[in-house]
Formats: sequence, structure tokens, C-alpha cells
Amino acid sequence: MRLVTLTLADNGDDRIGALIDDDARIVDLARAYSVAHGEDTKMFTSMLALIDSGGAGLTAAQTLVDVAPAEAMINTAAVRLRSPLPRPRQMRDFMAFEGHARGAREVHFMKSARQKKDPAAAMAEYRRRGQLDPPPVWYKQPVYFKCNRMNVIGPDENILYPSFTHELDYELELAFITGRKGKDIPQAEARDYIFGYTIYNDVSARDAQINEMRGQLGPAKGKDFDTGNILGPCIVTADEIGDPYDLDMRARLNGELLSQGNSADIFHSFERMIEHVSRDETIWPGEVFGSGTIGGGSGHEHYRLMEIGDEIELEVEKIGVLRNKVVAGG
Repeated sequence: MRLVTLTLADNGDDRIGALIDDDARIVDLARAYSVAHGEDTKMFTSMLALIDSGGAGLTAAQTLVDVAPAEAMINTAAVRLRSPLPRPRQMRDFMAFEGHARGAREVHFMKSARQKKDPAAAMAEYRRRGQLDPPPVWYKQPVYFKCNRMNVIGPDENILYPSFTHELDYELELAFITGRKGKDIPQAEARDYIFGYTIYNDVSARDAQINEMRGQLGPAKGKDFDTGNILGPCIVTADEIGDPYDLDMRARLNGELLSQGNSADIFHSFERMIEHVSRDETIWPGEVFGSGTIGGGSGHEHYRLMEIGDEIELEVEKIGVLRNKVVAGG
């Protein structure tokens, strides 16, 4: 299923639904259940409620989608899609693609080299010292930071350009949402804990990020600001995605293709992430795990940062397009 959170124009209340007919229509799941059973249910009051209901909720939702009562049908064009999971229980973002781990470091040291008398010689020295390589810990375990789950927005919402940065960037990522509670989960069982997948734009203030990480802690304000975490346009359930390691991914800035890659290039698998995070720590249904940026999946790596008025589109095969416009903050 392709699950969405939507707002109806007439009352502004959030509802959840399932996209059908090539995403042209939505089955309002709460309304469909009421029509089918003559009563309401808590399972479809929010995306978190559906996730919490486990397999029973997904089975009930699929049954309603198969029936698709006319009274519960909504034209997608008549609603506003929100983040499919407006308030995740937790958000973690990893750096799981070696291409980005290397590419971002190379750009950083290239900027430093350009301040030297001989930039080419400076880059050669950085390379000789191994400074362009990810640190050994990156290869040993998945590294991540925790995001601000309260500043999540969704498709077609505006990105507010923060006042404290001059280097606002996009990040093309695949994310998964957990569907079960667990602790000390082995890799062999970890896939069973994934509810579904969505697109994640981890908007980043590069100058703030680089500056604060010199303090050997963070990122913080480089990632934490209103509208800085974008999820959408839908959650595609794990059964419908199939293999999450064979998805084409693209980013377009003002219609120009800047970034493209495939989830097959991931170094640390989603199963490895779950195993690592759940060691002596309980994970809960409704958490978001970001893959980190694919190689070349940020404007930073192409020397093309976002400006006010820009439109950024992230596309992931089988999920769709996540589109947002950058506007002045305030």
C-alpha cells in the first residue's frame, strides 16, 4: 500500500488514506471502515495509530482498499498531502553511503586547498595523509545522529531559509519507518521490524554544520531548524517495496538533474542499522531511520546550494517525488 496523511480543505483535520488509481484517488481509511462496519475504530485515527495496530491494522487497511467504498473515495487533487508521519516517535539519520562520506570530505578539503598557494599540492597532501578517507569507525559501525522530530514537514510545503546560514543544502535519502517494538535485534530478523519506506530530505545549513562540528559534537543547528526534516510523499509498505536495495534515486534543482544513484550502493544495510541501534536499547513503532545521503546526493557535492525561490525535487523509484520550494524565513 501507498499510505498518506492528508488534510481536507473543508475542515483542516488530518486523516490517513491509501493512494489508488495511479495516485489519482485516495481511500479515506477511517471513513471506509465506518461505512463497512457501521462504527469507528482507533486504528485509522493517525499514521502512528495504524503503525501501532501492527499486522491487524495493515490487513484491515488492505481489505478496505480492495473494497474501496464510493463514500470513502477522495480525489488526490482536492486535498493537501502532509508528511505521511507528521510526528515520528524518534528520528535518526545515518551516513551509510561511502560515496557521500568521501564526496563530502573531498569538497570540504577542496575549499581549504583553494586557500593555499598551490591548491593541487595541498589536495595531494590531504590525500597522502588519508584525510579524504572516512575514519575507521565509519567502516566498523553505522554512525548516526538524532534529528528534531518536531520540525517535520511534507510534500509541497515551503522550506524556510534560516537566518543564520548562507549555505542551505538538500540531501537525497531513503528512510524506513519501524513497525514493531524490539531490543537486541539480530540482523537476520531486522527486516521484520520495518513497516515501510519513504523519501527523506535532510535539509542542512552547511556553514553552521561545519563550524559547530569543529567542537567535536553535533550536528546541531546545522540540522535543527523549522522545516529542516522533510518526509513524503507517502509511506510505501515493506511488502510493496520488495527489495529496498535496488531503487533508483534522483534529485532535481529547478528541474535540472543534479544527483542520481541507487540504493544498492549502501554500505551499512538497514538491518545492520537496526541491530546496532537496538543493542541494549528499545526501538519503538513509528521511528524514522534515514539512510544518509547517496553518493553525489547533495548540492554541496556539486557546488550548487539552494537559494530562496528554488524548487527541489527528490525522487525514489516505487515511492514518488518529494517536492518543496525554498522561501525566506521569518
